[in-house]
Amino acid sequence: MFGMGGSVRWLAVFLGNPGPRYNGTRHNAGFLAADAMARDQGVAISRLRFRALTARCELGGMGVLLMKPQTYMNESGQAVGQAARFYKLPPEQVIVVSDDINLPCGRLRVRRSGSAGGHNGLKSIIAHLGSEDFPRIRVGVGAPPHGGSEQIDWVLGVPKNEDWDAFSDACVRAAKAVEDYILLGPARAMDTYNRV
Repeated sequence: MFGMGGSVRWLAVFLGNPGPRYNGTRHNAGFLAADAMARDQGVAISRLRFRALTARCELGGMGVLLMKPQTYMNESGQAVGQAARFYKLPPEQVIVVSDDINLPCGRLRVRRSGSAGGHNGLKSIIAHLGSEDFPRIRVGVGAPPHGGSEQIDWVLGVPKNEDWDAFSDACVRAAKAVEDYILLGPARAMDTYNRV
């Protein structure tokens, strides 16, 4: 049953900010990937648990909890930490999808672990899990054209034209990368999605 601690073997965490004003923004790459995975799995990420909208699905016979934290980006770790403790999951079974300005728009990068890289959502998750050793899938959104001073406006902006096509396609591929990481393992997922 859903409520039992042993029913979930993986958390798939998709980072973004709640509310209509953030829909489609670069910072909400995780939420767009979550919606793609929910469509693929035939579920609705709508149940409020652990300060996140959640849905449960099965991948290869394993229960996976899809999570869209509702805490705003900088406090994402609150939701993730709560759920990981509830299901007694190690960081290696918490996979996180986020945006990344250090990758060109449309590129994906799958990693087993790593630093926050300046991303406040990842920083919060590291703090609440007490570890950097969780897998993550980073969706490239490109860097602002005029450098760091525009970074906040950039990540909270919506990509236009070809950038939107590359961005939205990458979010769909990020959902598939989550599925492949869980079903096929990190080596296969990295080999498939880290190509140029």
